[in-house]
Amino acid sequence: MATGRGLFNKQLSDQLRKQNSEVTFPALPRFSLGQTHSKAKQQKSKGDSSASTISPKRITIKELNNTKSHHRGKSYIEIIPPELWLKIFSYLDPVSLLSVGSVNRYFYKLSKDNLIWYAVSTSYNPMRSSSWKPKTVDTVQLKMSATELKDKDPGYWKNIFMSEMITNRKKRIRQILSSVNTYAGVPANIEKAVKLSGLTWAVTFKDTSGKETVMKQMDICFSHTSLSVVWCGLVWPCIKSLTTVQVHGVTPMTFDKCINHSKKWPNRFSLIADYDLRSFMESCEYIGQDKYVKLLHLKPGLLLALWKKSFEIAFVIATLHYHQLLELSTLGSANNMYKFPPHVPVLDDIDPNYGLHGYQLHIDMHSGLRTYLCGTYRSLFCRKEYIKDGFLRLSVIALKNSKQHAPLVGNIGFSWKTQTFEGNIQNSFIMDALVLDETEKPFWCFSAPVSLHTSRSSETLYDFMGESFYIKYQDSIGKLYIELVWVKESEEYYIVNMVLFLSTEKVNSWFGTKY
Repeated sequence: MATGRGLFNKQLSDQLRKQNSEVTFPALPRFSLGQTHSKAKQQKSKGDSSASTISPKRITIKELNNTKSHHRGKSYIEIIPPELWLKIFSYLDPVSLLSVGSVNRYFYKLSKDNLIWYAVSTSYNPMRSSSWKPKTVDTVQLKMSATELKDKDPGYWKNIFMSEMITNRKKRIRQILSSVNTYAGVPANIEKAVKLSGLTWAVTFKDTSGKETVMKQMDICFSHTSLSVVWCGLVWPCIKSLTTVQVHGVTPMTFDKCINHSKKWPNRFSLIADYDLRSFMESCEYIGQDKYVKLLHLKPGLLLALWKKSFEIAFVIATLHYHQLLELSTLGSANNMYKFPPHVPVLDDIDPNYGLHGYQLHIDMHSGLRTYLCGTYRSLFCRKEYIKDGFLRLSVIALKNSKQHAPLVGNIGFSWKTQTFEGNIQNSFIMDALVLDETEKPFWCFSAPVSLHTSRSSETLYDFMGESFYIKYQDSIGKLYIELVWVKESEEYYIVNMVLFLSTEKVNSWFGTKY
């Protein structure tokens, strides 16, 4: 309201100045407070003749505007005395005080007051279970000497408080991570850990002009070994102007039970993945489409859905494997991923086939709450003659062993939903894979969207009646190749061949071998 009146007065003043710069107003007699009534009585007693002898003083628009020039340079916020603002700020909790400091520069300077932050730091306990009650500034001021306030720069006690919050946050995160139970190298109670830590995920888009667009998660779905984070909305940045997209884990700076986590308050970002979109079409992989959207995959595990008509973003899904997810989402920084301690290989000079046997593969194929296949395959091995082209070849499901063949249960498809549309992309889903070594330590894992492709070379499947398909995934550590057959009688896909390839370089660095 104040801004509107100021703009209206300025426009009116400019218009009057253009029309007639000589517009004048009669000046009112200047009286002091003590002489107002006496002066008025004297003028009334003199009659009309004496009053007519007073010549009116002419005041221009310029002079009238100058009388309020000292208010024009200040906003209504700055007109209020700073002592009043400081009194109001002294009743705010730390989160609200930090938020107020982000309003403008004037509030930022006032919110750094050492007296207020000293009162906050001495009365606030981040691990409390009861509501926070601030100490009065007057009580704190009596305990602090004048030299303690003068010798410290503004913001000193604010920095002390924030340092304590960061230390307490790290301690709390470590406690949560240590409480996570792992089963076969995967956190078993990760959903509870996510809730306790207040962990969410955000996606950040950067365009050619350097502008950043941060979007918070809209939905999340937990499965056996991974979770899917969904972002959807009506307003998205233009895909053609984007340069990078980043996925961050977002955790609160404080673990306060009394603060509503849905409100805006200080958070810490931890980088999980960084994607370069400058060569978007060359780096992405086509997954599938329906009548509305087209799905594209960016490794590792980022799914971009584009509207087919406008080629703009419809929604974004990040598929994140549970292995080391909590550490990546909480212990990194906004620009750097968390670096895990290097793996130290355990040498074995007795076993001639050390590093070639004892592998396990856990695989999960799903979409949302629907699971198509979930199984664990143990005692996988590779003979030395099968080490070719920089990969170890491990047979998971043999083509000639019909007892190992496994069906995909249900109608295969990737279901999606936005605020305006929904659909299903057939023959597409999410595949999670986890490879364990002989000591049951995670050797390789991924979670990624995949799709069924028609197999052109079906001579290997001549014993089966029906159309043949294949699934293929590959990254720098390994690759997984799966062959399937469509059985018309049962209307199901059957996996008849599955081969796991592991990088020889990775195996040598992991076990200290020289294959």
